[in-house]
Amino acid sequence: MKRSLLLLFTMALGRVASAASCEELKLLTVPFTSVTSATLDTDENGRNHCRVLLTARPVTDSEIHIEMWLPVPGDWNRKFLGTGNGGYSSEISYGTMRTALREGYAVAGSDTGHTGSDLKFAVGHPAKVDDWAYRAIHVITESAKLMIRSFYGRFAQHSYFAGCSTGGQQALSEAQRYPTDYDGIVAGDPGNDRIHLNIGFLWSWRVLHRNAESALPALKLPLLYNTVMAACDALDGVKDGVINDPRRCHFDPAALLCKGGDSTSCLTEPQVTAVREIYSGAYNPRTGERLFPGWVRGSEALPDGTGSWAAYFVEKPEPTRLDFWRYWVFHDPNWSPFSFDFDHDVVYVDTKLTAMTALDPNLSKLKQAGGKLLLYQGWADPVVPPEDTIGYFENVQRAMGGDAQTSSFVRLFLVPGMGHCMGGPGPNTFDGLRVLDRWVGEGIAPDQMIASHWTNGVVDRTRPLCPYPQVARWKGSGSTDDAASFTCVVEPIPPSSLMRSSPKSDKTSQIKQGMSFDNNKISCARSARG
Repeated sequence: MKRSLLLLFTMALGRVASAASCEELKLLTVPFTSVTSATLDTDENGRNHCRVLLTARPVTDSEIHIEMWLPVPGDWNRKFLGTGNGGYSSEISYGTMRTALREGYAVAGSDTGHTGSDLKFAVGHPAKVDDWAYRAIHVITESAKLMIRSFYGRFAQHSYFAGCSTGGQQALSEAQRYPTDYDGIVAGDPGNDRIHLNIGFLWSWRVLHRNAESALPALKLPLLYNTVMAACDALDGVKDGVINDPRRCHFDPAALLCKGGDSTSCLTEPQVTAVREIYSGAYNPRTGERLFPGWVRGSEALPDGTGSWAAYFVEKPEPTRLDFWRYWVFHDPNWSPFSFDFDHDVVYVDTKLTAMTALDPNLSKLKQAGGKLLLYQGWADPVVPPEDTIGYFENVQRAMGGDAQTSSFVRLFLVPGMGHCMGGPGPNTFDGLRVLDRWVGEGIAPDQMIASHWTNGVVDRTRPLCPYPQVARWKGSGSTDDAASFTCVVEPIPPSSLMRSSPKSDKTSQIKQGMSFDNNKISCARSARG
């Protein structure tokens, strides 16, 4: 699209009345997009809103289905929220949309240009990879803004985007590729280095399938998790079932080495070796270059059942996202995961599928546009290793001239004890969208966010979340379940496990760092996983 959809449609409005009824939205002629339905609907509280369905075809072989909900004018808060997706799924985040609608937002989501979660949707359809990776969110954003202009007779006062997991990757893609689309963006547990996330899944699966002895039974994961917690829980001065910063935990799985034969209460020597390699992350065996960070101690099997290594590589008959390699990279339905070369194949895929990542650290255009970016990441995430998100944020700090220049418009909040977008033993419910709205609308930057932990519908713990690199430290008095007993402080940052042993030979790093783009209670979105 050489000309902005927003510009073309604004020109097309011409003599259209300042505001249209819901049914009249069907008459609009939006470039590249058809309005297939516009009807009044009722939410669970009996309030009316206009439900609009659209189909966008911005390029050949692209078909993006969009759903938008517009509160009646008296209920509208004059703001718009775009929502993200999960995994490779076409499922719209209806839960997030319902919450936003209750708060008065006009809200939109899409199927990202395909149906279902089977990665075969891209076979023979390369345009659909771009739709999934970044184009669909931009298209729904421009179309939604025009629906708002037509329905209310004015554009939204502020436009926001919120997403977690793939939605977090979509959020960062918007910030990098289309920095004027949104005034504020919430990006959670993003996995924005998507290619290397899949390399990480493949690496962990491979070390567990090196031979029969390396296999790790899923029933041993709670043992591993509980032993890690016993060793590292109190490192932050509070024994509360939460590791404040897993980088400070140096638990060695050899502590569980079987003294006699194999049993459910110990790890065999091959299993110890495999767990160590999962913690350490994927490496290039030729150069020693780290390809992707490992999964942190304390992410093995969350006690509330919301996340586990078993969902992605433990006791899995094949590596997670095997079809990514078979159908998107090598185009061979019989490709074997044991044939992957962690040297040459990595360079090949990094070069081939750059659209899949959102790694550009230069956010100067977002800053120039006045945009704000709120990042968050669960420290106990068993899907997206938190050090990957930290690594991206630190790259942004370097690219933007340091912390002082970055913190004015980008902040990262790490959530101790939270899994992937939700769950875990730590306080993990917080309203990032409300914090972002205050930052954008009132200019009040978030110095902390208060998170809650719920059990059986009751809040049993609160804790401040601090902007990285600050951490919440107990004051030494008061309940450790009360956020008021903590303060945000700066502690020395442990050496990052993202440091590479041979940076001069780091070809993939050069590829990722060299990329840039020249295209002119929601924060914990319950999206599908990575």
